[in-house]
Amino acid sequence: MAIKILMPALSPTMKEGNLAKWLKKEGDKVAAGEVIAEIETDKAIMEVDAVDEGTLAKIMITAGAKNVKVGDVIAILAEEGEDIETAIKEGQEIIVKSHVKEIVVEDIKTEKYSGPDQKESVAERIFATPLARRIASQENINLHNITGSGPNGRIVKSDVEGCIGQPLLNENGGVTTIPITGIRQVIADRLVESKQQVPHFYLEIECVVDKLLEFRTEINAGAKLGEDSKPEYKISINDFLVKAAALSLARHPKVNSSWQKDVIIQYNDVDICVAVAIDDGLMTPIVKNANRKNILQISAEVKELAKKAKSQRLKPEEYQGGGFTISNLGMYSIKSFYAIINPPQSCIMAVGATRKVAMYNKNDQLEMRHVMNISLSCDHRVVDGATAAMFLNTLKELIETPSLMICY
Repeated sequence: MAIKILMPALSPTMKEGNLAKWLKKEGDKVAAGEVIAEIETDKAIMEVDAVDEGTLAKIMITAGAKNVKVGDVIAILAEEGEDIETAIKEGQEIIVKSHVKEIVVEDIKTEKYSGPDQKESVAERIFATPLARRIASQENINLHNITGSGPNGRIVKSDVEGCIGQPLLNENGGVTTIPITGIRQVIADRLVESKQQVPHFYLEIECVVDKLLEFRTEINAGAKLGEDSKPEYKISINDFLVKAAALSLARHPKVNSSWQKDVIIQYNDVDICVAVAIDDGLMTPIVKNANRKNILQISAEVKELAKKAKSQRLKPEEYQGGGFTISNLGMYSIKSFYAIINPPQSCIMAVGATRKVAMYNKNDQLEMRHVMNISLSCDHRVVDGATAAMFLNTLKELIETPSLMICY
């Protein structure tokens, strides 16, 4: 009997995903638990394991297909000893029957629908998702002119959007309509929720970082050369900031917390999210137990997590959770900024660029110093001004006297 391979739900909130890549081709033997495909969600690219063994008889969703709904049939597997052609026929019949049933139910629910195929019989109707039909109706698009990329040629949302995503002209020149990707939609929803529901307040400090820069230079100078003639490690300023923030959170645990409706959750572990810019938004992989790791461990972990984030290879446990976030725009020459809190966390730290300024020393003489602005955005339901100020004072002390980081 034909075995249907369905689009899996790779997270509790996943409703659809993109089929990024097939690792098996039609006719290949498949063992239970073997990786057969890669699925792209709004956060990462994840592997899909086969739950049964057999032969991959037919791939129903080709690699590169977008917005495939959870539960859709992506392939047909023939059982051991079963004829492949028979399995394909059985599988396709099951899919067609389910599609016809869905269309009948849809028509009963949407009496107001008026498209080009309104008067056709059920057997003659083209297959399209309800959302695709609604968009086509609103945009006056003929579904007969669209080739579907969904299961068995079904027309999905992205197919219709592709017909309305052409450049639009106005009297001031041309503009381009860019479809919203899954990750961009998630970012938009979370930030709107945060600004609307979380009472933000902001504090800012200025840190003198000359000693930190010298300390970093000394540590990096001690790095041995590897087989590729490159240093075994290269510590960044951001690595020190992660360490300093982690130690400060351990001393001020009220900042390492979140608002959860009728209770405040205070985290025992210090797990810090580090914002990483990717092509289509922002990812926040987590350095877990950062207060217990030395600066070399933090540096290596941040580099590996950033590499995974940019290639969308993060596992859910590497980006879900965390009690505090650091966002650093110093490399873009931004002097200072105020970040939006990442719910349900109660604080986010924003880091600006290192710059030279003239400052008076203890002898009232002007000297050139390197300084850095750091701001803290806080959820006032959880963190009070005094608590946030004490956290920033501890952070400033560690940054300006970096040798203390090995003593805390």
